[in-house]
Amino acid sequence: MRPTKEQADQNRKRIIDAAGRLFREKGIHAVGVDEVMKTAGLTHGGFYGHFKSKGDLAAEALSHAMDESLRSEQDFPSVAALAETYLSKAHRDEAENGCTVASLGPELARLPSGKRGVIASYVRKRIDQMETLQEKTGGQADRGKAIADLASLVGALVMARAVDDEALSDEILAETIRIVSNG
Repeated sequence: MRPTKEQADQNRKRIIDAAGRLFREKGIHAVGVDEVMKTAGLTHGGFYGHFKSKGDLAAEALSHAMDESLRSEQDFPSVAALAETYLSKAHRDEAENGCTVASLGPELARLPSGKRGVIASYVRKRIDQMETLQEKTGGQADRGKAIADLASLVGALVMARAVDDEALSDEILAETIRIVSNG
């Protein structure tokens, strides 16, 4: 029996959500279609009814994850408040629920250029957010500083996740918060 349009839409959303979490946790290339479908509670056979390829799924799942991150985020009063949340130990320890760019940066850079536009759009929105936060605290919007601060946050999160020394990881987070916050 064929699923209804509503069921098919719900299944597609489950696939996208599962893929987004798995890709951020393990990497795009380390996750197969079988694992995505199993995590979504569906069979492998239904995948191609929703997507032409894993690449198409990756583009849609990553776009969805980035949009959700922007939509669900609190309204920060300052760059410092954003930095404290972004560079929290919880964010560091939960890559599957965290920043797509920090989790998958090198893999995102290897996606075909036609699949990376959504990433550029997301980064532009984050830069705009940083400029808005600069103005909220009485400063002038400084695009260069916004870019540098954003790059510092993403880079610090990548480094903090990469090292196998918790004290060093914590220090990377704390020092980046201090530097970005005192900007």
